[in-house]
Amino acid sequence: MDKKGFRELRVWQKAKDLAVYVYKVTNSVDFNKDFGLRDQIRRAVVSIASNIAEGDERDTNKESVRFFYIAKGSVAELLTQIIIASEISYLTDKDFKYISEECETIGRMLGKLIKIRRGNA
Repeated sequence: MDKKGFRELRVWQKAKDLAVYVYKVTNSVDFNKDFGLRDQIRRAVVSIASNIAEGDERDTNKESVRFFYIAKGSVAELLTQIIIASEISYLTDKDFKYISEECETIGRMLGKLIKIRRGNA
């Protein structure tokens, strides 16, 4: 079977698109005065797509799964941070809803990918 690479993975595409969206949302005045939270959110969202890519490029499924679990952890980290950002009124309800729904979708997709790579599908 010909390997198409991580860019063909729908979960990576969604994670990358979410990172672009989050970068744009965190360019607001509120986030620009709170460098710590903004940078944490940005690191977490970039980590999701990056670990999916790195995992997919690994030579064994065992190694791949490890990176997919790290990506899943970054999803939880991002979700926690956007909940905080929302509660301190840095995010609109619309942006919070979109990001949180994407986190849940990406988390489910990663769970399925992990099962497939572990041979439990």
